[in-house]
Amino acid sequence: MNPKLLHSVSYAGFWGQAHLTLSGFIDKAAGLGYDGVMLMAKRPHLSVLDYDTAAARNVRRQLDERGLRHVCIAGYNNFTADLEHGDIPNQEIQIQHVTNLARLAHEIGAQSVRIFTGYENPARDYGVQWRMLVDCLGECARRAAPLGVAIGVQNHHDLAAGYESMYDLIHAVNEPNCRAMFDAWAPHLHGVDVVAAARKLAPVAIHTTIADYQIRPRYHYNPAAVNYTPTTALAQAVPMGQGVIDYRGFLEALRESGFGGSIAYEMCSPLVDGGSLATLDRYATGFLEFMRSIECVTG
Repeated sequence: MNPKLLHSVSYAGFWGQAHLTLSGFIDKAAGLGYDGVMLMAKRPHLSVLDYDTAAARNVRRQLDERGLRHVCIAGYNNFTADLEHGDIPNQEIQIQHVTNLARLAHEIGAQSVRIFTGYENPARDYGVQWRMLVDCLGECARRAAPLGVAIGVQNHHDLAAGYESMYDLIHAVNEPNCRAMFDAWAPHLHGVDVVAAARKLAPVAIHTTIADYQIRPRYHYNPAAVNYTPTTALAQAVPMGQGVIDYRGFLEALRESGFGGSIAYEMCSPLVDGGSLATLDRYATGFLEFMRSIECVTG
């Protein structure tokens, strides 16, 4: 069975939700029955500014004591930031940050670092940004390789958000430890077939992060027309199995196509039922129950 991880961003309090310290979160994940954790690499959790070697060893000790064997660091970066100012070596800064995350991952016993690509920046042509991204990811992967850490690229930011482009990106980087951390919610919102996307990405994917959503239409009122203009719909987070994303089909397609990586659950936006600690725990437990129901059917 694929290892089940809980993402610490779920208990970071960013959306008015209840929050836990990093240590409290590790205990929580173990107590709920998860196999491992995905640790948010920014404050208030695992920031590189706050976790030197001694502090990292304490995290590793707690993870070992709690039996959490599968660990991923969730990094936050943007390789195309501030292209308006060419005198600032932003790509070098970004690569250094990812390298520091890889070192921290090695110290706490994490197998991988999840990173993003970049938001498309109007200051440079798309092709220039693509080549920049490929170069940055390649250097990050090569710097992480001696540490035994994989670089996992999530389909989150603008560049390579489409599943075909994500597949192209991994092959363009062409480093054995640079792989996809491919999620279903993005292709679903793009309006494409998540099962087809899973089959395409499975051979190059090492991880997927799951959250379920219902779609809430939104409108702007136009007084002159005494009518409403539709605008971008809201994706509202709901408990697993109550949303519109075909996770059963997505996960089955991943497994049938060779995926053997970890599966994380995240609460990374406001929840329809509010943000109390009891609600967070109920959603996190519901994910494990949902996964057991799938695995009983698919084996």
